[in-house]
Amino acid sequence: MTVPNITLNDGKTIPQLGFGVFQIDPSETKAATLAALEVGYRHIDTAEMYGNEKEVGEAIAESGIDRSEIFVTSKLNNGFHAPDAAAENGKKSADLLGGYTDLFLIHWPLPTVSDFVPTWKALEELYHAGTSRSIGVSNFQAHHLHRLRDETTITPAVNQIEVHPYLTQESLRQANADLGIATEAWSPIAQGLVLDDETITRIASAHEKSPAQVVLRWHIQRGDIVFPKSVTRARVEENFAIFDFELSGEDMTDISGLDKGHRTGPDPDTFDYVPA
Repeated sequence: MTVPNITLNDGKTIPQLGFGVFQIDPSETKAATLAALEVGYRHIDTAEMYGNEKEVGEAIAESGIDRSEIFVTSKLNNGFHAPDAAAENGKKSADLLGGYTDLFLIHWPLPTVSDFVPTWKALEELYHAGTSRSIGVSNFQAHHLHRLRDETTITPAVNQIEVHPYLTQESLRQANADLGIATEAWSPIAQGLVLDDETITRIASAHEKSPAQVVLRWHIQRGDIVFPKSVTRARVEENFAIFDFELSGEDMTDISGLDKGHRTGPDPDTFDYVPA
């Protein structure tokens, strides 16, 4: 089964479907990542704050797959926004993940805690050095993106934001598109909240697919990049099997119509968590 690639604004390509390791315990991360690679995933999403970069790197090294064939994303810890710390920790992530990161993100803008513009300039240096082959942001609002456009030289390749049928983020996705920034969707099934939705279960029954497969297919057809996570092999395989059917225009409209502005995570304009 072939996963489509998305071409980023820097000319690099990223597999549209990936495997996320958020909330996977480090003790389980290597096995889960190896299982995902065996199934066929070639895009892994981790972060410094997840505490499992080392185990992702070990899985990649032990997989027998050439590092160049695997796209690996990590994200800067909220405690390292100072430019020197951002540069140092970007290099640490690269070292743990095979010598470089394919994509390195500012995890949260933290607008009430620090200024993300100098942090972004440190990521620009990581990009120029080849430490991070692409750089981007996560959880940035449109006005945060406009600051980067006006005050820095490199446009983020991606903006990784919470997106699911209960939070469709139409205006922010459009702002991303207007700036040439790809949208990545985290919490793609709203931590399971949407799986019992009557509309989604109806569409899943019609296609003889699971509700999760239908929601992931909705993300894919919208053009977003998505990376579900699971430690269950059967679920990892199920999440990968979404390229042998297509949702109709009516299906897509019905799912998008479920939007209620419901977040499962924090508001990026007020979130201020910095690890001790």
